[in-house]
Amino acid sequence: MTVFAVEYVYDAESAEVRDANRPAHRAWLASLAEQGTLLASGPYADGAGALLLLEAADESELNATLKEDPFAAVRGIAGIRTSEWNPVIGMLSAHAS
Repeated sequence: MTVFAVEYVYDAESAEVRDANRPAHRAWLASLAEQGTLLASGPYADGAGALLLLEAADESELNATLKEDPFAAVRGIAGIRTSEWNPVIGMLSAHAS
């Protein structure tokens, strides 16, 4: 499995829709964590976005997973940047490819 760093970018106009859908979004994240797919996630302190660390076989599988996010369904995400990430030191190093 490959670890991906996924950066969500939010815009101010989507704050209300994100607030309304946050419980479903967090339930989706919790289910991914239970499956072992989500390693960590959380919003940036300034509210401009969030960082998710996920495991997937490849980018195609990652994109399919991200499409299931309730925030994606309501257009609560202005942009997404994904990068393969290799955690070689620290708590997540067991997930290095």
